[in-house]
Amino acid sequence: MNKIFLFLFYCLSTVNAFLVDSNFSQKDLQVLEDLDIEISFIRDYKLKKIYDNFLNKNNSNTYVDRLNNASLFLPRVKKVLKHKGLPPVFLYMAMAESNFTIDAKSKAKAIGLWQFMKPTAKNYGLKKNLYIDERMDIVKSTLAASRYLKTLHKIFGKWYLAALAYNCGEGRVTEAIVRASLDKYVLLNPQEINNPKVKDFRKTIKNYQERKNKFLSIRKILKKIKKWDIELSLTELLKIQGGLSRNYLPKESRIYIRKIIALAIMNSNNFIKTNQNSHLLNMGISSTIATVSIKGGLHLKNISKVINMKYADLKSLNKHLIRSIIPPNEKLYSIHIPYNKLFSFNKNKDFIEDTKYIIYIVKNGDTLSKIANIYNIPYKLIKNYNNLKSNILRIRQKLIIPILNNILVKNIKSGDKIAIS
Repeated sequence: MNKIFLFLFYCLSTVNAFLVDSNFSQKDLQVLEDLDIEISFIRDYKLKKIYDNFLNKNNSNTYVDRLNNASLFLPRVKKVLKHKGLPPVFLYMAMAESNFTIDAKSKAKAIGLWQFMKPTAKNYGLKKNLYIDERMDIVKSTLAASRYLKTLHKIFGKWYLAALAYNCGEGRVTEAIVRASLDKYVLLNPQEINNPKVKDFRKTIKNYQERKNKFLSIRKILKKIKKWDIELSLTELLKIQGGLSRNYLPKESRIYIRKIIALAIMNSNNFIKTNQNSHLLNMGISSTIATVSIKGGLHLKNISKVINMKYADLKSLNKHLIRSIIPPNEKLYSIHIPYNKLFSFNKNKDFIEDTKYIIYIVKNGDTLSKIANIYNIPYKLIKNYNNLKSNILRIRQKLIIPILNNILVKNIKSGDKIAIS
């Protein structure tokens, strides 16, 4: 009988969502289903507020601009997510994280499309050294984010919880579930409010918040609470508890999950379907970038020449190469090129010019002119190779010094790092 009642309630709730929010389509509701979120969340007024703000003319134009600017590599990102079994809505998680900016940097020093911090990046196999920061590799960072999200999904069982944990951490989401479950249990069973076990759980949570207990203590509570069979909705987890300085989830995370949903729903809005923007609906149908292997030590400038491509455009696809140099210690290393340049690459890859250069570390008193004089090359060549916008240098700044075949290099010190391919 209870199952029949719950089924009827679900059906009525779904119908009500259509009636109350008839401007939303089945595709919009699918976004919620893909994230394991209750359909009724479509009526969340804070979600509507964020969505309406995105529909503002200026914001909708920005939305389209971001999709257009990233249209070369987004199809590849979509394919990686699909191949790894993630719902397509997670493309808009990358948008929420970085606005599809490959080299995006946060105040907390998270970097890349998926905003990886150093420790997490390392845990998921992304390398960082003198030559590379794979948090800015379009493909490798997406693979790492997919693995991380799947790990979180395995822990929490729902995709929206995985997304929240990606934002605020496994510990905070675990704490939120434990606290919300306890509160709901007492609400459904008022007689249990003074139950010693409940009181003990609350004391453990408080000690954890004050850093007197370790995370393991919260995980133990969660394991016990799961036996109570308490179902929580996203609405309940996002609840703001008046009078408490620490709600179930941080404000940033409450906005974050709504932002992902709103950005995904935006993609089926009418302004995307216009002739001017209709190409965005077909994004992902065909391959747009190819990943190729290059021998260590080569410079992107020389690679761009043989595929008849602007150096700046090739660099923009490979921002993980910090100095535009293929790591000299790697026999082969992957870079990305536009798919329409693949034929040229395969035809001309054996004609890529070798590169000679050193990595120079700026010392006190150094200037571009002084360094250029040491290596007998024009200072503008150093400036251009390093994409410097001014002549001002920083102590311990690393510069690429190209060594030209027809120029004698003088005064190379034994401490200089020399790489010749």
